[in-house]
Amino acid sequence: MPDLVALALPPGPGFIQQLLAAWDVGAAVAPIDLRLPSVARSALLADLAPSSVVSEAGVERRDGAQPVSVGDALVMSTSGTTGRRKGVILTHDALEHGAHLTSAALDVDPDFDRWLACLPFSHIGGLGVWIRAHATGVPVSILPGFDAMAVMELAKAGATLVSLVPATLARIDPSAFRRILLGGGPMPDSRPANAVATYGLTESGGGVVYDGRPLPGISVRVVNGIVHLRGPTLARAYRDGSPMLDGGWLVTGDRGLLDGSGRLTVLGRADDLISTGGETVAPEPIEERLRAHKSIQDAAVVGLPDEEWGEAVTAVIVPADRSRLPDLADLRSWVKATRPAFEAPRRLVVVDELPRTGLGKISRSSLRLEIDRDAQADG
Repeated sequence: MPDLVALALPPGPGFIQQLLAAWDVGAAVAPIDLRLPSVARSALLADLAPSSVVSEAGVERRDGAQPVSVGDALVMSTSGTTGRRKGVILTHDALEHGAHLTSAALDVDPDFDRWLACLPFSHIGGLGVWIRAHATGVPVSILPGFDAMAVMELAKAGATLVSLVPATLARIDPSAFRRILLGGGPMPDSRPANAVATYGLTESGGGVVYDGRPLPGISVRVVNGIVHLRGPTLARAYRDGSPMLDGGWLVTGDRGLLDGSGRLTVLGRADDLISTGGETVAPEPIEERLRAHKSIQDAAVVGLPDEEWGEAVTAVIVPADRSRLPDLADLRSWVKATRPAFEAPRRLVVVDELPRTGLGKISRSSLRLEIDRDAQADG
């Protein structure tokens, strides 16, 4: 049976050389996030059970390796927003389908276009750029990480296509590119015309819904408010053998709506919902309102256990000026000006920064753990 090879290497020629070498002998590859603390990296490797780990220090053979199946190409770690990371197995066929669907949707011309990869290769949104280029014969430039100046220089040198997250879009001139794939978080209010809002998961092989419309061959349905996906780009299985598909459908765990024309609107994670005083509250609209406050640089909203309300809507803010903090009463009034009163925060937590995943999404599970640790320390 084929091996799984873990690559603990930065994006670049060395990573691609090792990936292709593994593929040439039928092995699958698991990209490892170099930003993980050593304890988290060790736990991830134990769960993925590769036969070896390739790093800049060399090749480390590992005991307890578990093989993959013939045709498996990648084992991608989920972003970890809902707890422990899981390995998602993507096949060569799924990657090939995804590459061609994306290229067709963007009218990619191999004689004119050039991809730029500048997101982490440990995420499908980053490595997927190189995969599209490789599968379709389109040139690609690779950066070891996002650097606004380097991105703009490569755009001037001929890069026409790029994948970004909203936080990085604001740091460049979007008009330098022909098309921009934008995912990994809430879309900016003033999205450039050449930026495509993408929706997808690691389990779907990356973005499969563009500007609310599924790519050809991708089916979308909403069941009890939850988005389901089906199509040839879906992952084969989880590495730990836990169930992934329900009758061929991927149950995403994201809340969504389909309008009469079949356009999908994603409302956020179902497990992020807050149950307070008999009401169900979504955090995203409250966060958007809080970020519009002049005293707030960034904001997240989570539900924390509360004896009276079940969960208390809690605003976690990064202030614009530490010397002039907004108070809870002010923020409650601010939210109630545009949102129902039960959505107004009942607690306020001030932090220096919000924990985010590698693609810029707020890690609410990490945020809750931080708040809990701080509360225990104060107690």
